[in-house]
Amino acid sequence: MGNHTTVSTFFLWGFSSFPDLKGPLFAMIFFSHMTILAANVSIMVAIKLSHNLHTPMYFFLCALSFSETCTTMAVIPRMLTDLLSDSKTISLPGCAMQMFFFFGLGGNNCFIMAAMSYDRYTAIHNPLHYPILMTHKICFQFIMASWMLGFLVSLCIIIIVFNLSFCDSIIEHFFCDISPVVCLACDYTFRQEMAIFVLSAFVLAGSFVFIVMSYVFIVSTVVKMPSAQGRYKAFSTCSSHLTVVCIHYGFSGFVYLRPKDRDSFREDMLMAVTYTVLTPLLNPIVYSLRNKEMQMALRKVLGKTDRLIPQMVNKRTLGT
Repeated sequence: MGNHTTVSTFFLWGFSSFPDLKGPLFAMIFFSHMTILAANVSIMVAIKLSHNLHTPMYFFLCALSFSETCTTMAVIPRMLTDLLSDSKTISLPGCAMQMFFFFGLGGNNCFIMAAMSYDRYTAIHNPLHYPILMTHKICFQFIMASWMLGFLVSLCIIIIVFNLSFCDSIIEHFFCDISPVVCLACDYTFRQEMAIFVLSAFVLAGSFVFIVMSYVFIVSTVVKMPSAQGRYKAFSTCSSHLTVVCIHYGFSGFVYLRPKDRDSFREDMLMAVTYTVLTPLLNPIVYSLRNKEMQMALRKVLGKTDRLIPQMVNKRTLGT
């Protein structure tokens, strides 16, 4: 890679065009990041400690919360550092590593959501055989396949992007996103552009089509149910997942599956704030607000935490 590259260090332009907003942006993003971490960790702990949540649906939700936490860690800490620092340089290997983890984890999120839609389809379409079709082993295999596929696609993108020769070093973004990086290349061809588009479409469009097909079969099954209460219960188990899918694919599809030019980078950067900060923040909120079982589990966990903290304080006081 070094033999083909004339640039070894990049400059993340990011929010340098808005120097007066650095303070408010840092405060907003830092608070959002802490909330994301607290919300996702609470969901994972609640699922771990509540035996009634040890089902495939919550197993996938726990995996999604963990993956989204890792996704934010790939971008937000660096973004916060750059907001406070005058030096916004990132090495070529560092840029490649950030892109690899961000898109690998992003692809993993897509495939996990596709697995969640299949889980809901199986539970509604074939409830009698559901415990056999969705065992713990099968769920674990789904998760492992999601991780492997996500990072395999990301690796292919990294190989294409970082075998280019770069003539400029200013990335008009706050992290190493595909379009702002390849725009700096001297030898970026239509064939490479199409290869990246096909890989992105495989992750986004492929998983989205699978989710849509699953919900088509779910709806066709639910409308045939004789009981209105049964139809309501079936739809309610899917509502949280469907809301998260719309949020996730709406933002991601707009950024990665539409034609690009230099004039769209600032617009993409603003959209990137939504899917790197807002989407991971909304997902745990959606699952918490629209799921009574999750609300009860979170109350139990928070109640135990409230009782545990005074006990720890008292022990330390007695010890001193």
